[in-house]
Amino acid sequence: MKITLTAKVKILPDEETKSILIRTLHTYTSACNYVSVHLFSTQNMNKRALHGELYYELRRRYALKSQMAESVIRTVLAKYKSLDSLHKPWTLIRFNKPQCDLVWNRDYSLKGDKFSVGTLDGRKRMSFAKPSSSLSGKLGTAKLVYKHNKFYLHVPVTHEVPNISEEDIANVVGIDRGIRFLATCYDSNGKTLFHSGAEVKTKRAHFLELRRELARTGTSSSRKRLKAIGQRENRWMRDFNHCLSKTLTEHYPEGTLFVLEDLSGICATTENVKTRNRYVNVSWPYYDFEQKLMYKAAFRGQKVIKVNPAYTSQTCPICGKREKANRDKVRHIFRCNGCGYTSNDDRIAAMNLHSMGIKYLMQSGESKSLAGGAKPTVPDVTPTIQ
Repeated sequence: MKITLTAKVKILPDEETKSILIRTLHTYTSACNYVSVHLFSTQNMNKRALHGELYYELRRRYALKSQMAESVIRTVLAKYKSLDSLHKPWTLIRFNKPQCDLVWNRDYSLKGDKFSVGTLDGRKRMSFAKPSSSLSGKLGTAKLVYKHNKFYLHVPVTHEVPNISEEDIANVVGIDRGIRFLATCYDSNGKTLFHSGAEVKTKRAHFLELRRELARTGTSSSRKRLKAIGQRENRWMRDFNHCLSKTLTEHYPEGTLFVLEDLSGICATTENVKTRNRYVNVSWPYYDFEQKLMYKAAFRGQKVIKVNPAYTSQTCPICGKREKANRDKVRHIFRCNGCGYTSNDDRIAAMNLHSMGIKYLMQSGESKSLAGGAKPTVPDVTPTIQ
């Protein structure tokens, strides 16, 4: 199985090379805007035709090297094809940030402690800082970015990881995601872990109030500050998901199957949520969390599946009785009207997801005995009420 991750490499040029890189990136961006205007007006998506119409003009007008002129056409064409594939309205795409796409072993290379890249003034070699993530894999087309007076190379690295088959599974963990508890986990040993969302709720309330104050101000500087606050919150949320997914994969052993609800339609639930609660209830990046959990699990010999989340908080994991009245949403308590089993409602959902993981393995007929129990165990756990 192949997994592609993006490594962020900090480039360390000297002052002379820095000015050359800045000029190259700004020229590349200007050339992209020139091609974008042409493509928008002609709506010509044929690469061969675009090359014939623009290649020599790009080289003459912007003094681009041949490879860079080709790269500009590919970059702009890819943007418009993405627009077309997503069925978005045909609109003019603007390139504002100074950046450049680089093909591995043609436009750039990373050898030893040196980064080599083609510029308007020819090939330049400079140092780079060792990235936190590994570069030991197949490198793809990178993006050189200039931001906050620093240069970064975003490199996609493809890693080969072994496939995890059902017969390798020795532990099943049901994970219910929510607001009060970001992740409630129930495993094959009958143990439950609650990962509280209190810190997240407080932090996001702070960001929300700050954005409201800036929006009320309405000045040019406040709008700029508003954008910066939104970007900071997004970075913080992504980092939190990184930490949470890492905690889960490191807590459980190799051969663990994580079972998540399929929340692909969660954004459609906004119409059923009060306006004042929509920001809290439906704007947390659950998809970002599951993507991070999937690739981290793959590296640790674990697996992630998604299942239908319907009625997981209303069904008793012991007797199977499903009834809406079983769940008290206000007190976060589940009490079965059939057998009387009582627990935290998020824990009930995690238990049902665990059972669905067991069924998935039983249908495959290849699971290990540890994960093949018929029903979840019921340890003496007092429901968590806050």
